[in-house]
Amino acid sequence: MHKLLLAGLTLINFTLCAQINPVDFESDGHGADWTWTVFENETNPEVLIIPNPFPEGINTSETVAEFKALQGGAPFAGCETMHGSDVGTFSLSPSNAFVSIMVYKPVISDVGFKFVTPAGASTGEIKIANTLINQWERLVFDFTGIIGEPSSNGIDQIVIFPDFQNRNSTNVIYFDNIIFGDSSLLATGEFNQNPQTVIWPNPATQTINLSASVIIEHVIIQDVLGRTLFTEQPMKHTTAVDVSLLPEGFYSVHMSNGTQQFTQKLVIQRR
Repeated sequence: MHKLLLAGLTLINFTLCAQINPVDFESDGHGADWTWTVFENETNPEVLIIPNPFPEGINTSETVAEFKALQGGAPFAGCETMHGSDVGTFSLSPSNAFVSIMVYKPVISDVGFKFVTPAGASTGEIKIANTLINQWERLVFDFTGIIGEPSSNGIDQIVIFPDFQNRNSTNVIYFDNIIFGDSSLLATGEFNQNPQTVIWPNPATQTINLSASVIIEHVIIQDVLGRTLFTEQPMKHTTAVDVSLLPEGFYSVHMSNGTQQFTQKLVIQRR
């Protein structure tokens, strides 16, 4: 089974207890069996986990989440996971404070995302508007500015606002592949250059996951002096690379498939 960006990735530990990452809505993954509570959406139709109706572009996943933003719902209608379960308990750090999510929307509007603690302390939502209509698009939220704040410690809930606006019609929104920790998408600017390749987590400590919408034929990791320290021929869309023997520092990860070459920055950081 091919799951873009997420095949074979299971639970990743961060701080405190375990943070579930990624949220992919697959039957053998995370999110599909969670308790997604809908709020402020008129009759509050439930979040549905359905076969991907548009398996194309950057997202050929088998299943996705569907949120129906009703015309009569509040602008901030959304859905949230259950406290004390689902996403786990964790604190924000440089390794997980970047959050990306794929969305497929019929309109341009803000998507909001926030974290909440068991006591109800909220990070406040960050809102980013999609730029594409009727296409899968990845949005990246940067929560690094609140690391260390009370609301960033002991988080056990995520909240998503798929269509943050006053509506003139009911809009059906699809979202998928929520990843915590792919800072390379925003911090290095590589996302804008090539939205179909992803490295996570970044910064990394032991293992990195590489993903592309094309078959990755070659992987090369080089240090800042251009020395090649790692080579591999995965011949698949996703692969995991052990970087535990590489010292802390900055690296370049080169992926190619014979006709295309992609480069992203990698930071290895250990405590």
